[in-house]
Amino acid sequence: MSDAQIGRRALLRGAGGLAALAALPSLAACGTGSSRTADGGGGKGGKTVVVRDSGGSYGAALQKAIYTPFTQETGIQVKVLNLDDAPLLAQIKQGRPQCDLINNSMMSHHKYVAQDALETLDLDRVKSAKSAKIPENQITEHAVGFSFYGQCMAYRTDAFGGKKPESWADFWDTKAFKGSRAMVHPDGDLPELEFALLADGVPMDKLYPLDVDRAFKVLTRLQGDIKKFWDSGPLPGVLLSREEVTLTTVWDGRIADLEKQGVPVTRQLNGMRRQFQGYAIAKGAANADNAYKLMDFSLRAEIQAALAKAFPSNPTSPLAYEKLTEDERNALSGAPKYYDKGFDADIDWWLKNEAAVTERWLEWARG
Repeated sequence: MSDAQIGRRALLRGAGGLAALAALPSLAACGTGSSRTADGGGGKGGKTVVVRDSGGSYGAALQKAIYTPFTQETGIQVKVLNLDDAPLLAQIKQGRPQCDLINNSMMSHHKYVAQDALETLDLDRVKSAKSAKIPENQITEHAVGFSFYGQCMAYRTDAFGGKKPESWADFWDTKAFKGSRAMVHPDGDLPELEFALLADGVPMDKLYPLDVDRAFKVLTRLQGDIKKFWDSGPLPGVLLSREEVTLTTVWDGRIADLEKQGVPVTRQLNGMRRQFQGYAIAKGAANADNAYKLMDFSLRAEIQAALAKAFPSNPTSPLAYEKLTEDERNALSGAPKYYDKGFDADIDWWLKNEAAVTERWLEWARG
């Protein structure tokens, strides 16, 4: 999962936040990322499609695994726009979206729907959703999920005398597992209330609706041991590498490179929180036909597998895992052997409660 996309979460607190930002006309022409397109526009040409993604190493992987092969197969040129949600939504509301296909979190897509900013999908034009066996809960009227990222625990393997933390209860146990902790800041991702509740004995299948009061009481027990609240994907690994913390929450793919480099760190997937990424088509997209074609191509099982080889992205297609080697498959938290260790974030609950929880979290963090 790209840092640029997730890191803007503080600007987008709930559907109301998107609506407020969309009302600012000055945002319509700006974005935090720089486009990798020649002209940045959707254009009217029949051989072009403009897709919004967040760039970086994730964007490079998308180019390698999806965009270049798509152009080779179809002749359709893929132009990439690195644009924040706020200006993109403002463009759509003004009837001038610069992009056609939007790669975003499924939660963000739900917020766009609330602002009437996405096309209703004709799923007969997205045949790969069926052939790749995308789970039904990742196919909505406006978006289709193609991957997920997991938020889990990572730790230094040399810190606990051979003991291994196995659960969120262990994360909270500072006597058996000594050392400072790091957890996410709302600028990085959703507050980690679920982990606190799991640490307090709530079963994974009984988490929602979240008991917010109970979660904050559990967080308070650990507050004095939290050295840093991280807001970008690489930071947990940096903190572990520098031995500033012994345990941290982390996006699941972020530790693999450090392990390969010989840094004594690893991840623990028990109690992992999954959030999904998907494709949607901007309302009024200039190249909607080509957007459908790129979406359909991207959802193929073999293309999802290719992306997983290029970036630690977990396919939604169960068939994609069959196209990976055993080592490649087991490096992913979405592998069948790990899947039941985690749970899906309840998007509906978070859409209703994200703003209030974030405000309370900020007050709590200030002490």
